[in-house]
Amino acid sequence: MRHGQSAYNAANRFTGLHDPPLTDAGVAEAEAAAEVLRQSNVKVDDIFSSSLQRAIRSADVVRDKLHLHGVQAFSDPALNERDYGQLSGLDKDQARERWGEAKVARWRRAYAEQPPGGESLRDTTARVLPFYLRSILPRLMQSRTVLVVAHGNSLRALMMVLDGLSPQAVENLEAPTGDLFVYELAPDTLVARKMIHPKAGDWIARVVAPPANESRGDFYRRALQEEEDAEEGRPVL
Repeated sequence: MRHGQSAYNAANRFTGLHDPPLTDAGVAEAEAAAEVLRQSNVKVDDIFSSSLQRAIRSADVVRDKLHLHGVQAFSDPALNERDYGQLSGLDKDQARERWGEAKVARWRRAYAEQPPGGESLRDTTARVLPFYLRSILPRLMQSRTVLVVAHGNSLRALMMVLDGLSPQAVENLEAPTGDLFVYELAPDTLVARKMIHPKAGDWIARVVAPPANESRGDFYRRALQEEEDAEEGRPVL
Protein backbone atom coordinates (compact mmCIF):
# COMPACT_ATOMS: atom_id res chain seq x y z
CA MET A 1 0.00 0.00 0.00
CA ARG A 2 1.18 3.48 -0.77
CA HIS A 3 0.66 6.00 2.02
CA GLY A 4 -2.24 8.44 1.85
CA GLN A 5 -1.92 11.89 0.35
CA SER A 6 0.63 14.10 2.12
CA ALA A 7 0.80 17.88 2.29
CA TYR A 8 3.51 17.84 -0.39
CA ASN A 9 1.40 15.62 -2.67
CA ALA A 10 -1.46 18.09 -2.36
CA ALA A 11 0.88 21.00 -3.16
CA ASN A 12 2.44 19.24 -6.20
CA ARG A 13 5.90 19.22 -4.60
CA PHE A 14 8.67 16.63 -4.78
CA THR A 15 8.82 14.95 -1.39
CA GLY A 16 11.68 12.47 -1.23
CA LEU A 17 13.05 12.23 2.31
CA HIS A 18 11.21 15.34 3.49
CA ASP A 19 8.65 14.40 6.10
CA PRO A 20 5.32 16.21 5.61
CA PRO A 21 2.19 14.96 7.40
CA LEU A 22 -0.87 13.41 5.83
CA THR A 23 -3.66 15.70 4.74
CA ASP A 24 -7.22 15.00 5.84
CA ALA A 25 -7.72 13.49 2.39
CA GLY A 26 -4.69 11.27 3.00
CA VAL A 27 -6.15 9.98 6.26
CA ALA A 28 -9.39 9.27 4.41
CA GLU A 29 -7.45 7.34 1.75
CA ALA A 30 -5.83 5.17 4.41
CA GLU A 31 -9.21 4.58 6.05
CA ALA A 32 -10.69 3.61 2.70
CA ALA A 33 -7.85 1.16 2.06
CA ALA A 34 -8.46 -0.41 5.46
CA GLU A 35 -12.14 -0.80 4.63
CA VAL A 36 -11.25 -2.55 1.37
CA LEU A 37 -9.04 -4.97 3.30
CA ARG A 38 -11.84 -5.59 5.79
CA GLN A 39 -14.45 -6.21 3.13
CA SER A 40 -12.02 -8.50 1.28
CA ASN A 41 -11.42 -10.50 4.46
CA VAL A 42 -7.66 -9.88 4.36
CA LYS A 43 -6.21 -10.78 7.77
CA VAL A 44 -2.99 -8.88 8.45
CA ASP A 45 -0.37 -10.60 10.63
CA ASP A 46 2.52 -8.09 10.41
CA ILE A 47 2.88 -4.47 9.36
CA PHE A 48 5.99 -2.82 7.91
CA SER A 49 6.33 0.84 7.01
CA SER A 50 9.08 3.27 6.19
CA SER A 51 10.42 5.54 8.92
CA LEU A 52 8.68 8.61 7.44
CA GLN A 53 5.58 9.90 9.20
CA ARG A 54 3.26 9.78 6.18
CA ALA A 55 3.79 6.01 5.93
CA ILE A 56 3.76 5.41 9.69
CA ARG A 57 0.54 7.41 10.08
CA SER A 58 -1.10 5.55 7.19
CA ALA A 59 -0.13 2.22 8.76
CA ASP A 60 -1.50 3.36 12.12
CA VAL A 61 -4.79 4.39 10.52
CA VAL A 62 -5.16 0.96 8.92
CA ARG A 63 -4.27 -0.79 12.15
CA ASP A 64 -6.78 1.26 14.14
CA LYS A 65 -9.53 0.88 11.56
CA LEU A 66 -9.08 -2.91 11.49
CA HIS A 67 -8.61 -3.17 15.28
CA LEU A 68 -5.18 -4.76 14.82
CA HIS A 69 -3.79 -3.52 18.12
CA GLY A 70 -2.14 -6.88 18.79
CA VAL A 71 -0.30 -6.79 15.46
CA GLN A 72 3.27 -5.57 15.69
CA ALA A 73 4.22 -2.69 13.39
CA PHE A 74 7.82 -2.22 12.26
CA SER A 75 9.29 0.88 10.61
CA ASP A 76 12.57 0.88 8.73
CA PRO A 77 14.40 3.48 6.60
CA ALA A 78 15.11 0.81 3.98
CA LEU A 79 11.51 1.37 2.83
CA ASN A 80 11.83 5.17 2.71
CA GLU A 81 11.03 7.12 -0.42
CA ARG A 82 13.92 7.69 -2.80
CA ASP A 83 16.01 10.75 -2.03
CA TYR A 84 15.14 13.37 -4.64
CA GLY A 85 18.20 15.47 -3.78
CA GLN A 86 17.92 19.04 -5.06
CA LEU A 87 14.36 18.36 -6.24
CA SER A 88 13.14 17.67 -2.70
CA GLY A 89 10.55 20.21 -1.60
CA LEU A 90 10.39 21.94 -5.00
CA ASP A 91 7.18 22.60 -6.86
CA LYS A 92 7.19 20.16 -9.79
CA ASP A 93 6.32 22.83 -12.34
CA GLN A 94 9.15 25.03 -11.08
CA ALA A 95 11.55 22.10 -11.36
CA ARG A 96 10.52 21.60 -14.99
CA GLU A 97 11.08 25.29 -15.69
CA ARG A 98 14.56 25.11 -14.15
CA TRP A 99 15.86 21.86 -15.66
CA GLY A 100 13.49 21.18 -18.54
CA GLU A 101 10.57 18.81 -18.98
CA ALA A 102 12.60 15.97 -20.52
CA LYS A 103 15.35 15.98 -17.89
CA VAL A 104 12.93 16.01 -14.95
CA ALA A 105 10.89 13.23 -16.57
CA ARG A 106 14.01 11.06 -16.87
CA TRP A 107 14.97 11.73 -13.26
CA ARG A 108 11.48 10.72 -12.13
CA ARG A 109 10.83 7.65 -14.28
CA ALA A 110 14.08 6.11 -15.54
CA TYR A 111 15.65 3.27 -13.57
CA ALA A 112 19.24 4.52 -13.36
CA GLU A 113 18.88 8.32 -13.59
CA GLN A 114 19.81 10.30 -10.46
CA PRO A 115 18.53 13.81 -9.79
CA PRO A 116 21.29 16.12 -8.52
CA GLY A 117 22.35 14.93 -5.07
CA GLY A 118 19.69 12.22 -4.99
CA GLU A 119 18.97 8.54 -5.60
CA SER A 120 17.95 6.71 -8.73
CA LEU A 121 15.33 3.97 -8.64
CA ARG A 122 18.24 1.53 -8.92
CA ASP A 123 19.73 3.01 -5.74
CA THR A 124 16.36 2.63 -4.04
CA THR A 125 16.08 -1.00 -5.15
CA ALA A 126 19.53 -1.66 -3.70
CA ARG A 127 18.16 -1.06 -0.19
CA VAL A 128 14.56 -2.24 -0.64
CA LEU A 129 15.34 -5.67 -2.12
CA PRO A 130 17.73 -6.88 0.62
CA PHE A 131 15.24 -5.71 3.26
CA TYR A 132 12.44 -7.62 1.55
CA LEU A 133 14.52 -10.80 1.35
CA ARG A 134 15.75 -10.51 4.94
CA SER A 135 12.70 -9.24 6.82
CA ILE A 136 9.52 -9.72 4.79
CA LEU A 137 9.91 -12.82 2.61
CA PRO A 138 10.61 -15.18 5.56
CA ARG A 139 7.28 -14.15 7.10
CA LEU A 140 5.47 -14.73 3.83
CA MET A 141 6.99 -18.20 3.64
CA GLN A 142 5.43 -18.89 7.05
CA SER A 143 2.01 -18.18 5.46
CA ARG A 144 1.75 -14.83 7.22
CA THR A 145 0.04 -11.88 5.60
CA VAL A 146 2.28 -8.82 5.64
CA LEU A 147 1.11 -5.25 5.03
CA VAL A 148 3.85 -3.00 3.65
CA VAL A 149 3.08 0.74 3.72
CA ALA A 150 5.65 2.67 1.75
CA HIS A 151 6.13 5.20 -1.05
CA GLY A 152 5.75 5.58 -4.77
CA ASN A 153 9.35 4.71 -5.60
CA SER A 154 10.16 2.22 -2.85
CA LEU A 155 7.02 0.32 -3.91
CA ARG A 156 8.02 0.59 -7.58
CA ALA A 157 11.37 -0.93 -6.63
CA LEU A 158 9.70 -3.81 -4.81
CA MET A 159 7.08 -4.41 -7.50
CA MET A 160 9.77 -4.37 -10.19
CA VAL A 161 11.35 -7.40 -8.55
CA LEU A 162 8.10 -9.19 -7.69
CA ASP A 163 6.66 -8.61 -11.17
CA GLY A 164 9.90 -9.43 -12.98
CA LEU A 165 9.90 -6.09 -14.81
CA SER A 166 12.76 -4.79 -16.91
CA PRO A 167 14.29 -1.36 -16.25
CA GLN A 168 12.40 -0.14 -19.32
CA ALA A 169 9.02 -1.54 -18.21
CA VAL A 170 9.28 -0.08 -14.71
CA GLU A 171 9.32 3.43 -16.18
CA ASN A 172 5.56 3.12 -16.75
CA LEU A 173 4.75 1.63 -13.33
CA GLU A 174 2.68 3.88 -11.07
CA ALA A 175 1.73 3.58 -7.39
CA PRO A 176 -0.80 6.32 -6.55
CA THR A 177 -1.45 7.38 -2.96
CA GLY A 178 -3.84 5.10 -1.09
CA ASP A 179 -3.76 2.31 -3.68
CA LEU A 180 -3.46 -1.33 -2.61
CA PHE A 181 -1.32 -3.96 -4.33
CA VAL A 182 -1.86 -7.53 -3.11
CA TYR A 183 0.55 -10.35 -3.95
CA GLU A 184 -0.06 -14.01 -3.20
CA LEU A 185 3.13 -16.06 -3.20
CA ALA A 186 3.51 -19.74 -4.02
CA PRO A 187 5.73 -22.05 -1.91
CA ASP A 188 8.68 -21.44 -4.28
CA THR A 189 8.26 -17.67 -3.59
CA LEU A 190 6.99 -17.04 -7.12
CA VAL A 191 4.07 -14.66 -7.33
CA ALA A 192 0.98 -16.80 -7.81
CA ARG A 193 -1.47 -13.92 -8.07
CA LYS A 194 -1.46 -10.13 -8.06
CA MET A 195 -4.45 -7.89 -7.40
CA ILE A 196 -4.61 -4.09 -7.51
CA HIS A 197 -7.25 -1.95 -5.84
CA PRO A 198 -7.14 1.69 -6.95
CA LYS A 199 -8.75 4.35 -4.76
CA ALA A 200 -11.69 4.58 -7.15
CA GLY A 201 -12.70 1.20 -8.50
CA ASP A 202 -12.74 -2.51 -7.85
CA TRP A 203 -10.08 -5.19 -7.60
CA ILE A 204 -8.11 -5.68 -10.83
CA ALA A 205 -6.30 -8.95 -11.54
CA ARG A 206 -2.82 -8.79 -13.04
CA VAL A 207 -0.75 -11.54 -14.63
CA VAL A 208 2.82 -11.72 -13.37
CA ALA A 209 5.27 -13.52 -15.64
CA PRO A 210 8.79 -13.88 -14.19
CA PRO A 211 11.61 -14.68 -16.63
CA ALA A 212 11.11 -18.06 -18.28
CA ASN A 213 13.23 -21.02 -17.20
CA GLU A 214 14.47 -19.20 -14.11
CA SER A 215 13.60 -20.23 -10.57
CA ARG A 216 12.55 -17.50 -8.18
CA GLY A 217 15.61 -18.20 -6.05
CA ASP A 218 17.82 -17.68 -9.11
CA PHE A 219 15.84 -14.57 -10.00
CA TYR A 220 16.36 -13.01 -6.57
CA ARG A 221 20.04 -13.93 -6.56
CA ARG A 222 20.50 -12.41 -10.00
CA ALA A 223 18.67 -9.25 -8.95
CA LEU A 224 20.88 -8.90 -5.88
CA GLN A 225 24.03 -9.57 -7.91
CA GLU A 226 23.02 -6.92 -10.44
CA GLU A 227 22.65 -4.39 -7.64
CA GLU A 228 26.05 -5.34 -6.21
CA ASP A 229 27.63 -5.09 -9.66
CA ALA A 230 26.07 -1.68 -10.25
CA GLU A 231 27.19 -0.47 -6.82
CA GLU A 232 30.78 -1.55 -7.52
CA GLY A 233 30.84 -0.20 -11.05
CA ARG A 234 30.84 -3.57 -12.81
CA PRO A 235 28.76 -3.82 -15.99
CA VAL A 236 25.30 -5.31 -15.56
CA LEU A 237 24.79 -7.89 -18.31
